[in-house]
Amino acid sequence: MPSLEERIQRLEDIEAIKQLKAKYLHSCDVKDIEGIRDCFSTNKTVIDYGAIGNFLDRESFIDVFQAMACNKHTIDMHHGQNPQIHWINAEKASATWDLYFYQVNTESKNLTQLAGSYADEYEKQNDQWVMVKTKFTVSSTVVSEIKDDNAKIIFAGATIS
Repeated sequence: MPSLEERIQRLEDIEAIKQLKAKYLHSCDVKDIEGIRDCFSTNKTVIDYGAIGNFLDRESFIDVFQAMACNKHTIDMHHGQNPQIHWINAEKASATWDLYFYQVNTESKNLTQLAGSYADEYEKQNDQWVMVKTKFTVSSTVVSEIKDDNAKIIFAGATIS
């Protein structure tokens, strides 16, 4: 049986991972590029965000994020929930998270509602937890267009191709 110290460390690690994911989601919403960068490993990262892209390092993902989201007309809201964190050892963990995402695009007059789940892998590097692998799978999407004070659904389903 693990010692009290080991059990406390496990709880602290799990809380640190929760805080890491919260920082990532919040950084995406407020377009804090350095905050996003800090959430991923500096030496190895695999990011699979489906239609948005597959990335083998954090900088490639950040380039796409900046191009897509870092403007005044894109307003994002990421809500991560239902964490299921699997502590492997003092240096490794994995987790699944549900995501509710809502976006307002004031330029195109589109509203996007998205739900899905993350499958993440974490490592403790330099005494800090970071993401080394993340995959997002969409479970539902609704895209609406606002025109002349009326909303029209453009797409509703599992994914947008």
